[in-house]
Amino acid sequence: MHDILVIGGGINGTGIARDAAGRGLDVVLCEKDDLAQHTSSASTKLIHGGLRYLEQYDFGLVRKALIEREILLKAAPHIIWPMRFVLPHHKELRPAWLIRLGLFIYDHLGGRKLLPATTTLRRKSSARLDSLKEEYRLAFEYSDCWVEDSRLVVLNAVDAKSHGAEVMTRTRCTSLVRSGDHWDAVLESPKGSENRSFRAVVNAAGAWVDDVLGLDHGKKNETHLRLVKGSHIIVPRWHEGDYAYFFQNGDGRIMFAIPYERGEFTLIGTTDVPYEANRDEVKITPDEIEYLCKGASEYYKRAITPADVVATYSGVRPLYDDHAANASKVTRDYVLKLDDDGGAPILSVFGGKITTYRELAEDALQTLDKVFPEAGGEWTRDADLPGGDMPRADFDGFYEGLRQDYPKLSANLLQRLARAYGTDARRLLGQAETDGDLGRMFGASLTETEARYLVEVEFARTADDILWRRSKLGLHMSAAEWDAFAGWMATEMAVKA
Repeated sequence: MHDILVIGGGINGTGIARDAAGRGLDVVLCEKDDLAQHTSSASTKLIHGGLRYLEQYDFGLVRKALIEREILLKAAPHIIWPMRFVLPHHKELRPAWLIRLGLFIYDHLGGRKLLPATTTLRRKSSARLDSLKEEYRLAFEYSDCWVEDSRLVVLNAVDAKSHGAEVMTRTRCTSLVRSGDHWDAVLESPKGSENRSFRAVVNAAGAWVDDVLGLDHGKKNETHLRLVKGSHIIVPRWHEGDYAYFFQNGDGRIMFAIPYERGEFTLIGTTDVPYEANRDEVKITPDEIEYLCKGASEYYKRAITPADVVATYSGVRPLYDDHAANASKVTRDYVLKLDDDGGAPILSVFGGKITTYRELAEDALQTLDKVFPEAGGEWTRDADLPGGDMPRADFDGFYEGLRQDYPKLSANLLQRLARAYGTDARRLLGQAETDGDLGRMFGASLTETEARYLVEVEFARTADDILWRRSKLGLHMSAAEWDAFAGWMATEMAVKA
């Protein structure tokens, strides 16, 4: 009998599996698709406190997220790094003094240590307003962090496995039966059906959390889930510099315009739309595209139109239903619901932000501490994620050492691998001296060696797993290159089957 079945391979599920395995528990994680295939790869890709939540007086959530921001920055400096955000003052929306007060609180609420404080920018003395319309003459620049969201999920799964967890992707839990002090589960994978028993279940299925609860036919299901769709557009680079913009919209919402994929693109989002359609095929609508283009064009000198959009992505946020009338004001904090009335416990996770996933995992294990008195204590606060073991979280120093160790590799390839894999880049590169030593080049610097590493170490099984979740190289490849790589990947996986 295993200790815990974690259902769901998003950020919450992989974070809980990692934490539990590191405490010495016998953990199995199952995910019906790929890791981070849904909500956790469709975020705005920020580790942040959530400046807008201050207006909702949700100081607890903001403080919690700001504290976690610094913890995660130290744990994974290769996939999480500081970014400056320019917030132009829109005279018709909020007074400048109110914005500055909010940013003062934001700077000090979480005990900021690693990131620079807010500064005031004026058009006559700062080039950072050059891309904006002339009426925006005042702005405030503050700090938050960028994160490669789907890689954060994968690295948590890799670390969970390194601590003994069994990670089963493309495996659906089709039956849960409470049998006194344990659960009997049926796990369906491409290899067939397995019956497993567990002392506890963690339901971190995100948008499918109610479906999992419905598997227990002995319990009446009362839904607490509210689905809100968030969509993003990707356009060619719309402003110079490595800083992002924070735009306020007339409807009270905000949006970000962020340098994306080595600055070749600009990512703009997000929307907040109630959602009740197919959760497996979440797509942006023309109205959402128009909304995002119009909102950004309110600020940029050069208007953005739907014709400028080169790619989009959408995801469903599985929020806890607090009955807020406005979808954008539904709480982003997480809620844990424990059901142990009938014997063996099932803990369901509602809501949450990618920034606070680590603390959520600690809270989940604390909620189950009576079930597992033998488990070890909290450990993730000071633990690096795979590839993040860099002295003083100094990515630049690490990269300089890597460059010296591999002087003949092309700079673009080495820089990308350093960002994606951190110190594990050496594990991937091995004894390679030149790009040619890494095997076939598929395009956009993706090599055969890297693809095999992603299959063997990071649970990749399809071309999309690699091109859109383990990386975003699909944005940089031609259709012919996509097809060629998909064919190679299908052959590779058939051989391994």
